[in-house]
Amino acid sequence: MLNTAIRVSPLFLALVAAAVVGGVLATVPNAVAMTTGVVLIVLGGWASSLCLHEFGHAAAAYRGGDRSVGAKGYLNLDPRRYTDPVLSIVLPLLFVAIGGIPLPGGAVWINHHSLRSRAIDTMVSLAGPLSNLVLGGLLIFSIEVFDPSVPLAGALSFLALLQVFAFVLNILPIPGLDGWGAIEPYLSPEAQRFGAKARPWAPLILFVAIIGLPGVASVFFDISNTVYGAVGGDEYLSAVGNYAFFFWR
Repeated sequence: MLNTAIRVSPLFLALVAAAVVGGVLATVPNAVAMTTGVVLIVLGGWASSLCLHEFGHAAAAYRGGDRSVGAKGYLNLDPRRYTDPVLSIVLPLLFVAIGGIPLPGGAVWINHHSLRSRAIDTMVSLAGPLSNLVLGGLLIFSIEVFDPSVPLAGALSFLALLQVFAFVLNILPIPGLDGWGAIEPYLSPEAQRFGAKARPWAPLILFVAIIGLPGVASVFFDISNTVYGAVGGDEYLSAVGNYAFFFWR
């Protein structure tokens, strides 16, 4: 059973706790406290979502027949298990902090030969980005239900937008991203070999283009905002959160 294989990491709980503390600070009627709270919510929430993204892959693989993910610690929500702490947490947090780009974090190594079908293989790839989309929707829903103060709502909205952006980015059918993994089981052997060769550098080229070419970044932000609005996101509140998070600009 999946439930018996899950051991929640204290580090993951610490990341969630940081976001919760940020939520409390965001309600304090003090500019410094509110700004600190917004930063903690976004960074703590984003780091937590990186863990949930990889957990989504691992949980789908476990249910699909790959029991090795349990032994590897992928079901513990511990970012240290997902390839490398720097790649899993530090770089994604840095990219969000500098430019608001939700760079994918680490990776879980799946034994694809253990999966029961190509459809399950596809679901393993889609489980990660879908977790981002679901989390974004839950954040938006929480704002509508609890009607928090504007600073807190802005922080949650901006974090929700990052989740949607991560979904849009990861769903692209580019080698190294989850969208490619979703279609790869159905591709020809030649296409799969091409994907294996392109996997290390294709995402890097994409991220350089997003960061260095304003037109490319605008396309991604426009698509993300469209999806964000479609799932009920408030563009004004996300702009408030964006402004508060990048307080030094």
